[in-house]
Amino acid sequence: MIARLRGALDPFIVALLGVVALASVLPARGAMAGVVDLAANAGIVLLFFLHGAKLSREAILAGAGNWRLHLAVLGTTFLAFPLLGLAMAAIPGIPPLVGIGLLFLTLLPSTVQSSIAFTSIAGGNVAAAVCSASFSNLIGIVVTPLLASALMGQGSGMAGGISLGAVEKIMAQLLAPFVIGHLARPLIGAFVSRHRQAITLVDRGSILLVVYSAFGAAVVGGLWHRLPPSSLVLILGLCCALLALVLGLTWALGRAFKREDAIVLLFCGSKKSLASGVPIARVLFPAAQVGALILPVMLFHQIQLIACAFIARALSRSAGARVGAGTSGDGAR
Repeated sequence: MIARLRGALDPFIVALLGVVALASVLPARGAMAGVVDLAANAGIVLLFFLHGAKLSREAILAGAGNWRLHLAVLGTTFLAFPLLGLAMAAIPGIPPLVGIGLLFLTLLPSTVQSSIAFTSIAGGNVAAAVCSASFSNLIGIVVTPLLASALMGQGSGMAGGISLGAVEKIMAQLLAPFVIGHLARPLIGAFVSRHRQAITLVDRGSILLVVYSAFGAAVVGGLWHRLPPSSLVLILGLCCALLALVLGLTWALGRAFKREDAIVLLFCGSKKSLASGVPIARVLFPAAQVGALILPVMLFHQIQLIACAFIARALSRSAGARVGAGTSGDGAR
């Protein structure tokens, strides 16, 4: 069990924690803060350009016909999750920073790579998983800011609506690079496919830079004075509870689908994207707030990887046992 747990741990989270520690001890200040801020903005643009370039139109078309499944995934991601986030943020005694961070977490799109990987391990419909996860991320570029505006207006300083400046940043740093990257896929798609490992390093490097910038600004603004260790423990517990609730919900809803599609709903519908969440928070909210907002996202990311790794392996063994039982039954006849 320890070996499995070690295999489920994401080395990227270790790097993230290192960056948080560095930003807590040596945050960028003065002129250097401006340089880091500019580099973080450039990193976000590059990140979403690469997201667009990696989006396979063929894979989406292959699984696009299963519209009932995709609607179920989107409903879980952008309806059920936010309702749970609102309920948790309204729990009496929840510190405001914790409540806002948890609510923001629930507004994010699903992951892509891990959702597809776990669906494949568990014997699910991989083409549909690619389609659902990609739809979720594409729609999330627009839907997540809209939900944040509607549900987080007072707590986030957005004054109950998205300002013109926020719209411009969403277009310039998120949507336009994504669209350009996808349109450029016929020219650079082969290069991206050949250098997936290097592209992943660039992706993760961009996120680490944004995290350093966000946490540095938050630390300068007094983050750790406003968020004591007890709040971190509370966030961890609430993230575990949130994931358990959504896993139970998606598995129950999956009874309306065949097994391969139920697995897609389980993994695509229960995940939240760190890769999208960090830059979206950086674009939408003041720098001093971003550090607190992405703490739940970072913790939930690791928890979902560990839990889903165990679940995917259990489903894989279950599928193997069913095939074996079927084969034995055929032989008995």
